[in-house]
Formats: sequence, C-alpha cells, structure tokens
Amino acid sequence: TSSLHRMDPRTKLLMLVLYIVTLFVCKGLIPFALCALGLALAVWISRIPAKLILKSLKPLVIIIVFTGLLNILYTPGRTLVSFWILNITVEGIQTAATMITRILLLVASSSLLTYTTSPMSLTDALENLLAPLKKVKVPVHEFAMMMSIALRFIPTLIEETDKIMSAQK
Repeated sequence: TSSLHRMDPRTKLLMLVLYIVTLFVCKGLIPFALCALGLALAVWISRIPAKLILKSLKPLVIIIVFTGLLNILYTPGRTLVSFWILNITVEGIQTAATMITRILLLVASSSLLTYTTSPMSLTDALENLLAPLKKVKVPVHEFAMMMSIALRFIPTLIEETDKIMSAQK
C-alpha cells in the first residue's frame, strides 16, 4: 500500500534500468554508497521488510563467493600474498569488492521491483514500453508473455529449493 506499490509499473521498470546502468558506471566507494543509500531509501518507502530483501540474496551466496575468489586470485596487480601459482593482489580485492557490491545491489533492486509490482502489471508495462518495436516486426507480445511465465515460476522454484534444503537438513 506504499507510494512505491502504487507507482506506475512502466516508471518502476525504467527506474530499475536507470539504476542498473548507474551500477555498471559506478567506480569507487562513494558512488556505490550513494546507490546503496538510494536502494535503502526505496526499501524504506516501500515498507517492505529489509529481511525480505536480504532473504532474496541468500541463493546467490555461492555465486558471490565464487566470483569474489576468482577476482581475488586471478586479477593481476600488486601482490599481497603468493602461494604456489595463486596470487592475491590489491587490485583483485578491489575488483572482487566492486563485483560483489554490484551483484548484491542489482539483485536487491530487482527483488524490490518484484515485491512491489504484480507479475501481470510488469508484463503489461514491458509490453507497453516495447510497443514501438512492433513496427520493425519484433514479437513484443510473445517476449512479454515469456517474461510473465518466467516470473510466475520464480516463487515455485524458491519453494522447491526451500523444500530440498529442509530435506537435506
């Protein structure tokens, strides 16, 4: 029932695209801190519990650890620690921190969009935004429908993952 929930889905989609572009342009601590602050403000406005947003990041732990390790171990630069053929570099640590921050902010912002907008509204908004591409014979309706189907299966996949994790425990 927040103002973010009531916002036009097309506006939310365009804002997300702009946010993602900003994340990939960011270099340095201050721009990332501003992006994180903007996301925190959006979460606060939406009244979605921060725990729910953080829970959406849980499935990415393996990807984040893997990305961080690869960047730390294989980025050339000033060596901090050397072991056999592996070198930990200052640049590797900086690159890993940047990549991990990008991934976390990207997924959290996308989760916020899906928590504040129904899948049907997102599909309609996407189809509406891509409508000009119909003139060049792009199957916009089919693309929007595929997106809708994919969005509908996300909760099912999460539920199945939770069941498997519970069974393994």
